[in-house]
Amino acid sequence: MSQDIGYIRVSTVEQNTARQLEGIALDKVYTDKCSGKDRNRPQLQIMLEHLRTGDTVHVHDISRMARNVGDLLELVESFKAKGVALKFYKENMTFTPDTNDAMQDLMLTMLGGIYQFERSMMLERQREGIAIAKKEGKYKGRPQSVDRSRIAELLRDGMSIRKIAGQLKISPSTVQAAKKEIASRHS
Repeated sequence: MSQDIGYIRVSTVEQNTARQLEGIALDKVYTDKCSGKDRNRPQLQIMLEHLRTGDTVHVHDISRMARNVGDLLELVESFKAKGVALKFYKENMTFTPDTNDAMQDLMLTMLGGIYQFERSMMLERQREGIAIAKKEGKYKGRPQSVDRSRIAELLRDGMSIRKIAGQLKISPSTVQAAKKEIASRHS
């Protein structure tokens, strides 16, 4: 029995998924709350494993499925090879196993390229903004989640890196990085 399956992706945990695929009757929905920069997304992988011939995957728009052309084209081809249809609502495009439409394939490639370009531009603007903010002394990076003074205190007491990591419930590499940072401040 074929199923209508929804795939929803947002970039962050805080983002709302409600507007995607609203009002569409679906048998199952897979939702990822992570970047679409690559195919390494838990729910996407689970969905790919569970797809069966005759299923239809519903996606709000192309950028929700993939943010780079290579991954997008590979995913569409893998759906078709499995006998699965894929429907993008925003672009009003449907890909089925039994049809090959050169114009639709061209549009998919072009739109995928636009989304990839859009992501690259966003990241470039972000890097530029951070560089300017750093230069102006306004960007300090992410707040420290580890108490450097506590690590320094435990190191002075002669505790090993592994024991400090265990006591503070952090990784040994975090303790080593903090140790290096502390040493550089005192030299």
